[in-house]
Amino acid sequence: MRPLVLVTLLQFSAITAWAAEFAAPVRLEAGGAAIRVDSPGYAAPCWADIDGDGKKDLLVGQFDGGKIRVYKNLGDRQLAAGEWLMADGKVAEVPGVW
Repeated sequence: MRPLVLVTLLQFSAITAWAAEFAAPVRLEAGGAAIRVDSPGYAAPCWADIDGDGKKDLLVGQFDGGKIRVYKNLGDRQLAAGEWLMADGKVAEVPGVW
């Protein structure tokens, strides 16, 4: 029992020693307005180069309806107003699991 407790404590100490400190949160803006998510707010934002221009764009999912809003990266820490992700000329939808 003692070796297991010691190993666990050492692992915890190693993890906490490398813990990162984060800056205060900031509200991102796109097209001059704050980025908001639809209710109930289960968004899963991620960064990906969706248009192949070498700059990562912000993608924000919407729980209700399974749509994804794309905020194009304009450079210089600027994002364009969000537009729905399109597929075959229609708003793309990711089916839910329930």
